[in-house]
Amino acid sequence: MEKRKIKNTDLLISPINFGGNVFGWTLDEKQSFDILDQFTAAGFNFIDTADTYSWWVNGVGGQSEEIIGKWVKQRNNRNELVIATKVGSETKEHGYDISKKHILKSVDQSLARLQTDHIDLYYTHFDDNKTPVEETLEAYAEIVKAGKVRYIAASNLSPERLKASFEVAEKNNFPKYVALQPHYNLLEREIFETQYADLVKEYDLSVFTYWSLAAGFLTGKYRNEDDLNKSARGEGVRKYLNDKGLKVLNALDQISAKYEVTQASVALAWLLANPLVTAPIVSATSESQLKTLFAAPEVRLSSEDIILLNDVSK
Repeated sequence: MEKRKIKNTDLLISPINFGGNVFGWTLDEKQSFDILDQFTAAGFNFIDTADTYSWWVNGVGGQSEEIIGKWVKQRNNRNELVIATKVGSETKEHGYDISKKHILKSVDQSLARLQTDHIDLYYTHFDDNKTPVEETLEAYAEIVKAGKVRYIAASNLSPERLKASFEVAEKNNFPKYVALQPHYNLLEREIFETQYADLVKEYDLSVFTYWSLAAGFLTGKYRNEDDLNKSARGEGVRKYLNDKGLKVLNALDQISAKYEVTQASVALAWLLANPLVTAPIVSATSESQLKTLFAAPEVRLSSEDIILLNDVSK
């Protein structure tokens, strides 16, 4: 499988980023180990998590990093992996926080849970919209210099704060963000394409999309009201059960039949065909879902396929 480079780094990654929010939530430790074994056995190496996954289960989070840490230690494969985690999200104990104090404390806790001495990619998960950009980047400069973090990235930052981060980094010789993790998929195009795509080009950022399958809607399993009861996440996709959503599914049905893959593989292939997207983030909780992820980089959509998908999803 062809590896892709994270821009402005020496990190080489497989073109699918595994979303670790399921570890310790919908997958227990044993199931998580099994999925991780299968993912890496297929030649993939890029795992995404956050310090607060899954805080909605226990109030504070940490389970996902702990499971990944135990697995890495048992498999002794740290050097073969690229591990991304995040800081700044809220829990029952604290609100959004990207203060220097919080970052310096959180990075050590993440390293301990992951049982590693370095994090490859460390994200500002959410902005608290009050910590000065200088303070956040100064904290990152400190932990990069200490070797705890190799590169930094940004997820839920406004375009203004993202721009300010580059200006401040340039002026003070602080580390610069190398990647953006936006909410982007066939049904959520407008914000990324109108507010972030130009910044991605300007700052030469890699892009790792989250909710790449629109909370499961793009798998095609939700087609009417009754289908919403099929999973714990069903209610989250109600908003897509409309004319546009069904047109997108119809196009995915046509194209997936042509290539003999799942609708989800086609939705991911559409992301991968975008020159701005380096790798979509996506989770799997079963072997059949993993096969869908593995198939996506092999699907080569034609220009007609892409035009059709762009058209129905505008």
